[in-house]
Amino acid sequence: MKARPLNLEVLKYLRKHNLEKKFNRQLLILQNNPRHPSLHTEVLEPKSRKIYSFRVDIKYRAIFVVRSGAIEIIDINDHYK
Repeated sequence: MKARPLNLEVLKYLRKHNLEKKFNRQLLILQNNPRHPSLHTEVLEPKSRKIYSFRVDIKYRAIFVVRSGAIEIIDINDHYK
C-alpha cells in the first residue's frame, strides 16, 4: 500500500520535533506490513470511523486513514498529551 504525500502542517510538525527520519522508517514498514509489531498499529475509537494510528517512536504516534487504497497521514501527535 502506498502513502499519499504529507500535508504541509504534518511535515512542519515532523521537522519541528526532529522526527522525519523515524517517521519515514516507520512509514516504509507500514507500507510493507501494516501489522508489523514495531508499529503497534491500532484502530481508534469509534472503530466505525476506521481511523488508525501507528507508533513513530515511544512518544509520538501518526494518525491515518486509508482512502482509495492509499495511506493518508492526517496527524502526528504526542501520545501522552
